[in-house]
Amino acid sequence: MIKSMTGFGHAEKVTSQCKITVELKSVNHRYLDLNIKMPRRFNMLEGQVRNLLKQYMQRGKVDVFITYEDYISSDYTLKYNKDLAAEYLRYLNQMAEEFHLENDIRVTALSRYPEVLSMEEQSVDEEELWKLLSDPLKEACTKFVETRTREGNHLKKDLLAKLEGLDQKVSLVEERSPQVVLAYREKLERKVYELLEDSQIDDNRIAAEVILFSDKICNDEETVRLHSHIHGMQKILQESEGVGRKMDFMAQEMNREANTILSKSNDLEVSNIAIDLKTEIEKIREQIQNIE
Repeated sequence: MIKSMTGFGHAEKVTSQCKITVELKSVNHRYLDLNIKMPRRFNMLEGQVRNLLKQYMQRGKVDVFITYEDYISSDYTLKYNKDLAAEYLRYLNQMAEEFHLENDIRVTALSRYPEVLSMEEQSVDEEELWKLLSDPLKEACTKFVETRTREGNHLKKDLLAKLEGLDQKVSLVEERSPQVVLAYREKLERKVYELLEDSQIDDNRIAAEVILFSDKICNDEETVRLHSHIHGMQKILQESEGVGRKMDFMAQEMNREANTILSKSNDLEVSNIAIDLKTEIEKIREQIQNIE
């Protein structure tokens, strides 16, 4: 089953201690590009987060937003360095005695000295933190894949319809080609007859000219390959992995065949069909860019 590269997933986990929210958004990208934004306390889990995400997606530019609210504690604690405060106070008293200064040191002033009071980040249990994060992350990924799959089904239906229309246009080129050769023969015979009037017309020479013309405009190889590519794409759409890259390559090949048909054609109807082929192939290529 094919998947779109456009997706969205959201999940929350709320406990008596905290709330974790995970949100995933993605757009088209040639490869898998993960942009993860999360609180500092989760930084140690980035490798595990990336590994889990890769189990759910292969391509696309994916933005991952993780937020954390702690209901019972702070990420930091206040630390009091008693020894350092005593050292500051000892030197301040010594300065007051040596320079005969009034010793006006208060607790508030002493507390402002460097490192007397400092903020210290609390230690985090990595295993416990991963237990909290993994469930909402998996749930968000599951919903993310579901939206990609739904969009992928719409893409599949649209592409199959376009490929069917493309196949019909190639058949029109095949039907028109013998008529072009016949029309050329008739036109050639009229011109020769006008030039020679009542003289004998050399049928062998006419046949030879028609054969040369037929070889020049022959597009059998191109139409056969186009049919083959179209049927190949229809089969690829039934696969589950690597669909986008395979179809992109085949679309390039199809465009090359349509260009060749257009360059060989000297018939207005065939030329118009070839232009329609190129237009439809380009539409298919644009849709393919959305496939994972």
